[in-house]
Amino acid sequence: MKHLKRFPEFIRFVIVGVLATALHYGIYFLLQRFVNVNIAYTLGYALSFIANFYLTAYFTFGKKPSWSKALGFGGAHLFNYLLHIGLLNTFLWLGLSKTLAPIPVFAIAIPVNFLLVRFVFKRKG
Repeated sequence: MKHLKRFPEFIRFVIVGVLATALHYGIYFLLQRFVNVNIAYTLGYALSFIANFYLTAYFTFGKKPSWSKALGFGGAHLFNYLLHIGLLNTFLWLGLSKTLAPIPVFAIAIPVNFLLVRFVFKRKG
């Protein structure tokens, strides 16, 4: 029963995640033609991070953004960013194209990110 209560929250997280991922990938896709893939990926991640924070706070969890939540969200995303960059370079090393390499990265890192971010927004304080 407890898991059923979380389902709408998870659906909202997925919606926000799709929007943030689309923004991230769109920026990466445009920039990777002109700059190093790690720079393009990082810029996309940083810009989508800002949108993701506000959408996650207000829409996903119905919480007002705060500095403590921003710091927790930033910490979760720092871990998530390192996971993203490590996986991206692994998939590039394995031979995936620059265009396709982010797709398995998203498939692995997004569920991990949900657990981290949910902890940040659901903890007391």
